[in-house]
Amino acid sequence: MDQQKLIERIKETIGKLKVLELSNILKKEQFDLRELIQITHHKKEAIAFRAAWILENLYLQQPEIYVSHVEDIFGAMPAIKWPGVKRHYAKIVMYTTSPKAPKAINDKLAGLDMEPVIERLFDWIIDADVKIAVKVSAAEALYNLRMQHEWIKDELCNQLEFLMRDGSAAIQSRGKKLLKGLN
Repeated sequence: MDQQKLIERIKETIGKLKVLELSNILKKEQFDLRELIQITHHKKEAIAFRAAWILENLYLQQPEIYVSHVEDIFGAMPAIKWPGVKRHYAKIVMYTTSPKAPKAINDKLAGLDMEPVIERLFDWIIDADVKIAVKVSAAEALYNLRMQHEWIKDELCNQLEFLMRDGSAAIQSRGKKLLKGLN
């Protein structure tokens, strides 16, 4: 399947089963992940969202297969404009930075300049227009990165406390958990 055929298949509404089916097809055909990442920047929000959903599922099934694309995924973050796409990327970064991530992923991260990613995650937390699910995943990704970048701790504490002041139950719950781990 090429990039245009994939776009044709995701023009219409798709559900979780179709996302899983397409993820399996792309994995089997060794679809170039960079082409999928390009689609996540599509001018039509629905297509970009569905591509990001597939990217998340494909990547999180076996992240160690896509170690060579971690930099491509992280590098695509500054250009993301659609809210739903941010959610999928934040979730990918959250799992990629997790202490439970495969060793190959951890080794790859050790060699990357994470400052642009960290900056983008903080931007998403601070931006009032960013959805709460993105903020929560971004906060957890930053929490995961705090050991390698000590300055994150204080800034993340400040941002979480600010979000929790008038925040929803979701941000209250996750914020308390993260703050407890930070202190």
